[in-house]
Amino acid sequence: MIPNDLVRTRIVHLLKTETAPGPVLVKGWVRTKRDAKGFSFIELNDGSCLSNIQVLADDRLPNYATIRKITTGSALEVAGRLIASKGQGQRWEIQASSVTLIGSAPDSYPLQKKRHTDEYLRTIAHLRPRTNKYGAALRIRSQLAYAVHRFFQERGFHYIHTPILTASDCEGAGEMFRVTSLPPGNDRVEDDFFGVAANLTVSGQLEAEMLALALGDVYTFGPTFRAENSNTRRHAAEFWMIEPEMAFCDLIENMALAESMIKYLTTYAMDHCAEDLSLFARFVDPQLMHRLAALVEQPFVRIPYAEAIAILLGCGQTFDYPVAAGHDLQAEHERYLVEHHFKRPVTVYDFPKTIKPFYMRLNDDGQTVSSMDVLVAGIGEIIGGSQREERYDQLLERLQGLGLSRENYWWYLESRQFGSVPHSGFGMGFERLVMMMTGISNIRDVIAFPRTPKNIDF
Repeated sequence: MIPNDLVRTRIVHLLKTETAPGPVLVKGWVRTKRDAKGFSFIELNDGSCLSNIQVLADDRLPNYATIRKITTGSALEVAGRLIASKGQGQRWEIQASSVTLIGSAPDSYPLQKKRHTDEYLRTIAHLRPRTNKYGAALRIRSQLAYAVHRFFQERGFHYIHTPILTASDCEGAGEMFRVTSLPPGNDRVEDDFFGVAANLTVSGQLEAEMLALALGDVYTFGPTFRAENSNTRRHAAEFWMIEPEMAFCDLIENMALAESMIKYLTTYAMDHCAEDLSLFARFVDPQLMHRLAALVEQPFVRIPYAEAIAILLGCGQTFDYPVAAGHDLQAEHERYLVEHHFKRPVTVYDFPKTIKPFYMRLNDDGQTVSSMDVLVAGIGEIIGGSQREERYDQLLERLQGLGLSRENYWWYLESRQFGSVPHSGFGMGFERLVMMMTGISNIRDVIAFPRTPKNIDF
């Protein structure tokens, strides 16, 4: 019998306890079970940590015959005493006084094997969080999300919420998901819910700028969407963005905040996710811990775009995409700068205006904008940002030069007429951050239910 006042304890807390408490109650899923004469060893995991706790159930239990039939993947409730373990690599185990089957799993449970390919696990996204790798990735993701808020809150930023539905295109790229209430066959925009075309947002930046011009320093952290038919390892149709905006902030201060944020989040993960990170260091990227430590310890290199192009053109390396002045850097170019030339993170700044959006501040040379991309090993670009164009005339000229509608951005333009100030911001792809922190090379494997072209099954 389980005492009425016995409360479930998570396995992560049991494994950290210094002295054995009284009776304990745990609930979790069977990872493995090994039977011997008169007793069974059950490895139980409840998702709270990477480690399992071993349960020793013997034939003195009244339902021991049923326990012998328990299968991998089944959910159990176990009460018993925490005792010192005689096995290696574990401090405690549970001597069971009661084992109750909560939910059974058939022999067809697909996670019987120790190792599965990532490709196979993507086909069972509803079950893959139960594996060591994906459970660890999701716990790290959770810790990083908390650390993002902690980083900004410690610096006096205000957490704000920007619209998910929008009539404007922040990037001017047009690769947006249309949202409509119209029935099939009716394409009259004026009959739609808002009376204009509405889309899922690609960024909360423009609205965040408005709030920064009132509250000073703000940030938004939420889902964004891009209807880009891309099947690369770095792109998804639905992803999360961290976007701070700071009033009275120039590009230099912007670059400094971006660097300090990456260092802070990396340090936080190393301090709070050591067990989960160790899994990725053993099985995914043997250089992971060295790379993360170096990222924290070394200052980032800062170079203008023109210098980056000169380095790439003179490096003697053959790239799949040729390097050319006036063109954007490709992932292979970014990684060469970080991993081979400088061997540490790089911030490239002052890109040509022709390859950057309208809202970036025009430099005095009239050819470049006060922009920045932060590049890290294994990923390439992880942050993109700029000082925003605070001058009305220059902003209007850029809008018109790109053929964007003045009417669609009237409110954005008007903000430059009422107490406009220099301000800056950037966007960090949250999934790319998790990829950097774990060594996982595909964005599909750092988000629980990835949304990619032809993939919305789960």
